[in-house]
Amino acid sequence: MLGLIAVIGFGLTLPVTRLVVVYLDPIFISSGRAVIAATIAGLWLLLTKEIIPSKKQILQLIIVALGVVIGFPILSAWAMKTVPASHGGVVLGIQPLITATVGAKIGKEQPSLGFWLSSILGATLVISYVFLQEVGNLLWGDIALLGAAIAAAIGYAVGGILAREIGGWNVICWALVLSLPIILVPSIVTAPEEIYKLPINIWVSFLYLALVSQLFALFFWNKSLALGGVARVSQTLLIQPFITIAASQILIGEEINTTTVIFAWLVVTTVAISRRMPIYENKNATNINSN
Repeated sequence: MLGLIAVIGFGLTLPVTRLVVVYLDPIFISSGRAVIAATIAGLWLLLTKEIIPSKKQILQLIIVALGVVIGFPILSAWAMKTVPASHGGVVLGIQPLITATVGAKIGKEQPSLGFWLSSILGATLVISYVFLQEVGNLLWGDIALLGAAIAAAIGYAVGGILAREIGGWNVICWALVLSLPIILVPSIVTAPEEIYKLPINIWVSFLYLALVSQLFALFFWNKSLALGGVARVSQTLLIQPFITIAASQILIGEEINTTTVIFAWLVVTTVAISRRMPIYENKNATNINSN
């Protein structure tokens, strides 16, 4: 349930970014939203007097920050200047497979063959959708989105594992605080000259990106990965493209065609299948989650 809440929050990110990128520079969108989130995160860490992470944990937090605070926001915002949000949402459907792969490599999880086959099937479905929509043409926006998916997946996997040690809330808070020296200057340099003249819906959308996409959704996500395992919970991301598609139509008027609906059902089916496949703690361990 925590993973689903996070995915719903993530699912609105591209449509909202597509809405504000008309008014704001992609660099400002990505760095500015992180500055706001980092300010709140820093205040929380001061008020709660959290213990400073160890050197090893700081290195892991830097990886998380590079993935979900810097890499994904910048690449996805840039992509939203060239491709529709609904299209971008489907491209990001590759995230569950990448996240599960990274989680299996750096953690102690050993997904079964059935799990991998169902995950690959889900990824193949979303990739097929992209090529059907684009008639085989690969856009630069797709390359940026693929980079964003890889960056986020690495950040998700490392953050989910680290959340078992310091908690999901502390992972994103410390990652944001560590990012602040890097993101502060770009946010100031690329800020619009007459920012106070922005329409109210753009302000609300920008605050959504800062408070939900960059902070609260990641807290729920890290917590869910820590509780349920990176490989298994990451498969809920397969639902994200279709949350994005629906939000794209409702928020910014993008159309939903029959092909999209068909692929939605097919991908959701793979999620149901993958959740029934066993995940092992290691090659010689017993099944740790079979339902």
